Amino acid sequence: MAAKISEVLRRSIMREKKYDPLDQTMKFVDRKNELDPMDSDEDEDSLRAEMSCGHAVSPESLAHWCRSQLDEGNYEFRCPALVEGTKQCNKVWTYQEVRRLADLSPEEMQHFEVTMARLTVQQYSENQPCPQCKTIVTRMDLSNLCVQCPICTADKGQVYLFCWQCMKPWKGRAPRSKRCNNKGCVNKDLELLRTCKLVSLPQVQGADSCPSIRACPTCGLRVEHNQEYCKNLHCPRCKISFCFICLKLKSECKGTPYKMCPDGVAPRQTAIPKWKRK
Repeated sequence: MAAKISEVLRRSIMREKKYDPLDQTMKFVDRKNELDPMDSDEDEDSLRAEMSCGHAVSPESLAHWCRSQLDEGNYEFRCPALVEGTKQCNKVWTYQEVRRLADLSPEEMQHFEVTMARLTVQQYSENQPCPQCKTIVTRMDLSNLCVQCPICTADKGQVYLFCWQCMKPWKGRAPRSKRCNNKGCVNKDLELLRTCKLVSLPQVQGADSCPSIRACPTCGLRVEHNQEYCKNLHCPRCKISFCFICLKLKSECKGTPYKMCPDGVAPRQTAIPKWKRK
């Protein structure tokens, strides 16, 4: 899901981030960076600030974690620090808190805010241009591939339907969730699940040869692990956390966040779950 970033933003991200020790609006603590399990406390000159949840962060680690969440499609920022050994904190940080304690530059703030707005719109609907008039059309029923374009319908004086999957005028009965009657209409997300490359999760002990793309086991949203931090992902659409390796809900996975699951790597998915909204 990660989008390409501009060179200006890239330079802004690469700049050194440091807290102002005279800033009395922050609570500085003498503890290791709790967002980074590999932190060794070697950089004694680097200040740590305490988040609202009580965990210590550096501006670099906080900004990096929150960017990784945006890349995965999450616009809610939750603390990944471990508590009680294996359980994650999971407390939500406000954007205002993140913006201040991550020392975001103006370019980074713009990137965060634009991305968060886009993800918010996409949460309960999907948007793409009509293949005929190029006007952006919203699909509210995510289980139905048959979509009506209101602009083309008004211009033509008759209902204009197209297939959300193959982007051709609709053929066949409706509603349908798998394909229309057009030749070559295939589910590209399903093809990706079947053919995506295998990756390792470096910070998860023993996590090798895992498909790089998964469908959320609850709502079917396509997600990709950024190969950083733990094995659990928080789905930006249905808000359910699940294990990227075994595909079980986070509450059902028996392994700890940074260790391999007892049941091993779940095979490539051959079907995409349908989201049944409550």
